[in-house]
Amino acid sequence: MTKPIVEICELTKVFPTTEGDEKRAVDGISFSVEPGQIFGLLGPNGAGKTTTLRMISGLLTPTSGTMHLNGHDVRARRLEAKRSLGYLTASTGLYQRLTPRELLHYFGELIGLDKPAIKKRLEELVEWLDMASFVDLRCGGLSTGQKQRTNIARALMGDPPILVMDEPTLGLDVLTNRVVLDFIRAEGAKGKAIILSTHYLDEAEALCHQYGLIHEGRLVGRGDLAALQEKAGRRRLSEIFLALCGQDEHVLAGVPEGGSNRALGMEYPKEGGRS
Repeated sequence: MTKPIVEICELTKVFPTTEGDEKRAVDGISFSVEPGQIFGLLGPNGAGKTTTLRMISGLLTPTSGTMHLNGHDVRARRLEAKRSLGYLTASTGLYQRLTPRELLHYFGELIGLDKPAIKKRLEELVEWLDMASFVDLRCGGLSTGQKQRTNIARALMGDPPILVMDEPTLGLDVLTNRVVLDFIRAEGAKGKAIILSTHYLDEAEALCHQYGLIHEGRLVGRGDLAALQEKAGRRRLSEIFLALCGQDEHVLAGVPEGGSNRALGMEYPKEGGRS
């Protein structure tokens, strides 16, 4: 059995509220991810997905629990852990006055690469992500898809063994969406451990080997699709989620095959939609 490269144990985050009490945004989450495995962290808006990913990435300090990335404790050895991880979201900002080439060179220096290594890696990523037409334009003038390709390249500059991806295809056109999905598959096939959060359940079913279904800060289901289907007695991920949360079945009434569940904030594409 392969040793997990990501190990999350009893991860908890509590925020104070304006009323003086506390909100438990993440409540005792545990899971692990092996090299080459794509783990889908799925749930509705406000379930705790982004908070979890930000803690794993070292952007938020957990209230309690442990996180180990590539053998490094994220809390005790944050810098070493961060060097093992690439973090990609749909909302990651870019330095508007820099070009993608300048930005990637800058991030290469930040992670400790020398100039020959930066040049070689930058050329590889520009070719792979088809960035040649805009790599020397200022980031402020790029399209959404071009910005996301630049963000992908930024996350991969150090060729990290772990990738954390929070809604990486949100708002993308169909062509850039395909580039991102192909990138995720290719990185998984190369042996990287990937944690993916997405509202598009067709993408999750096509990409992920394991799932964690999160609701109100807790994992209500964990395992591969077959195990979750057996546990819930349902076929589709949205139906599995509702069953494991104990929601009334009438919530799904009238949702057509290939439709969506707006109550969950999750969706499947209509015929001819996202790919």
